[in-house]
Amino acid sequence: MKLIIGLGNPGKNYDRTRHNIGFMCIDALAEKWNVTLSESKFKGMYTVVHRPEGKVMLLKPLTYMNLSGECVRPIMDYFDIDVEDIIVIYDDLDLETGKLRLRQKGSAGGHNGIKSLIQHIGTQEFKRIRVGISRPPAGMKVPDYVLSKFSKEEEPVIEQAIEKVVQACEASLSKKFIDVMNEFN
Repeated sequence: MKLIIGLGNPGKNYDRTRHNIGFMCIDALAEKWNVTLSESKFKGMYTVVHRPEGKVMLLKPLTYMNLSGECVRPIMDYFDIDVEDIIVIYDDLDLETGKLRLRQKGSAGGHNGIKSLIQHIGTQEFKRIRVGISRPPAGMKVPDYVLSKFSKEEEPVIEQAIEKVVQACEASLSKKFIDVMNEFN
């Protein structure tokens, strides 16, 4: 089974904030595949989708960003999912808003959700799709910025990025990830 994880924070007050781009991408995949994340286990919401390429789990950890690994590791263990079969979608301050960067492995780069995953999974060698949210404007603190909503001008750019993430996730089900990287980076 493949596992696609979108990182974010639970709760209405975090809906459509920059830090929740992972949740937004999972919601877009679920909508496209006509499913809902109706299962709740191990501090997360998920669903398992039976696709022509095989079973795929869509997961939103509900532990808050900084504790994402507390949800992901038990799910991987319970469903016997190998680290090679996961993709993590999350926000990146160092990329221009809407820009994607796919990687097969890497450090946390200061992202606390990824730090938690690396700590609980025990490796940094997992596939990831980073979605750019840009740096905060001068004078704005990073925590305030990542928990803010996208501007009206950014919304269409983010919607395009989410659609590309959906396409990349679908492509990854039947292609080697290196080929998906070449197509979407």
